[in-house]
Amino acid sequence: MKITEKTVAHFHYTLKNEAGEEIESSNGHEPLAYLHGSNNTLAGLETALEGKATGDKFSVTLQPEEAYGEYQEGLEQRVPVKHLQGLPSKNAKWKKGMTAAVQTDGGQRQVTVVKVGKFMVTVDINPPLAGKVLTFDIDIVDVREATEDEITHGHVHSADSSCGHDH
Repeated sequence: MKITEKTVAHFHYTLKNEAGEEIESSNGHEPLAYLHGSNNTLAGLETALEGKATGDKFSVTLQPEEAYGEYQEGLEQRVPVKHLQGLPSKNAKWKKGMTAAVQTDGGQRQVTVVKVGKFMVTVDINPPLAGKVLTFDIDIVDVREATEDEITHGHVHSADSSCGHDH
């Protein structure tokens, strides 16, 4: 079966920066699953996955506009330090350059710490990979038809639960 609209694709990926250095990988973990055609992944990646099938392995290099967008100057905000999530340990402290998660009206968002004060932190709200040329090495593990529930909800549901979350 080929990846087309209303199919669920399961794949492993390795993400590399322009210098070829690995940023992250799903290898050694569960493959990523997404509903094709529902804007659940990067636009350029979804385009590259279209028409691929189980067993296909390929690489695709995405320009910033196909991935996380261009880096925009001036997107800094001050937020209370208590709103940052994602420290590696309970005793760790936030430092310049670290990536944190913050809850916004639009859901969780990754930010980069720019300056740390006692109670407030200045963060850059550009996605951490904005403005970067990215290469994905992809290994398609499985492709299946999406269920009606998945199509209605616009995302993949796990096999071991009816939905796994509230709607």
